Amino acid sequence: MDKQIFAYIVHKQGVVDDTAFEIINAAKKINSDVPVTAIVTGSGADLDAVCGEVARAYQNVWKIDDNALLYPDAEIIQGLLVRILPAQAVLFVPHDTFGMDLGPGLSIKLNAAYLPDIVDIEGLENNELRAVRQEYSGQVSTHILCDFSGKAVITNRPGAFSSDESKEANGSVVDKTAEAMEGGLPLTRRRFIEVVEAETGDVDITKSEILVSVGRGVEDEDNLDIVYDLAKAMGGEVSCSRPVVDSKWMDKSRQVGTSGKTVKPKVYMALGISGSFQHQGGIKGSPFIVAVNKNPNAPVFQVADIGVVADMLDFIPELTDKINGSR
Repeated sequence: MDKQIFAYIVHKQGVVDDTAFEIINAAKKINSDVPVTAIVTGSGADLDAVCGEVARAYQNVWKIDDNALLYPDAEIIQGLLVRILPAQAVLFVPHDTFGMDLGPGLSIKLNAAYLPDIVDIEGLENNELRAVRQEYSGQVSTHILCDFSGKAVITNRPGAFSSDESKEANGSVVDKTAEAMEGGLPLTRRRFIEVVEAETGDVDITKSEILVSVGRGVEDEDNLDIVYDLAKAMGGEVSCSRPVVDSKWMDKSRQVGTSGKTVKPKVYMALGISGSFQHQGGIKGSPFIVAVNKNPNAPVFQVADIGVVADMLDFIPELTDKINGSR
């Protein structure tokens, strides 16, 4: 029996996450001839809007509509997916906080292979999937063989695969609610209370088209002045990685990453940032990335459009002078 490939779609307040379109290209590396079916859970008008947007990129969209799914509960969704996923199903889920909650338990319930946090797929041969993961904060790439004879749950790292922007599928939406809810709502030990949004702070970095982001390489709080000077010259805002916030040199509202803000700038400068997957997970929308780091093996260079091996403290003043002098 041929594999059927599915994608769990992440969305928030009617807006589809970029990972929805990255999964399409990830799935093509398994079999470019098999159409991918999107699975969207939620409720109400936001769910309908998301399904309409997703159907532009996917030929088939399955929706599950219930008030209990207004906030995604991994325990509930695990039970629903077990009911509707066919034999030989391969499910892609973005490797974000929700995906890390959903994937392991779902693979157990499905008796499926589990392959987490992949950054590339090298192909399928003799029922073995060859994939690539990163270890030690991206310093080492590991090549893995995964048993692909049965079902599989794969979590793909956000941003690791290019986004399919064609959006010409004109797909159809199929309501799978009745099938998924047959037997009632799956039991859960959790109870959703509320969503607490992080404070915006003095600057909303999610709205900036140019971000000058600084990491551990800044070495001292006093050195931040040259970073602000560069951001002013470029007409952008200053953001940072987690070590800068942990050192209390910047507010958390300026942190980019899975534990900080998700940003979609047009230009992103990563200065003295190693580029762990937690940081990369906060960068969406395929910006033009310029990375400056003393370590030539820093993971950030794997995603950068331009990489400069240099001490950021020497590089930044020279770049700022060049920009100001060109006006």
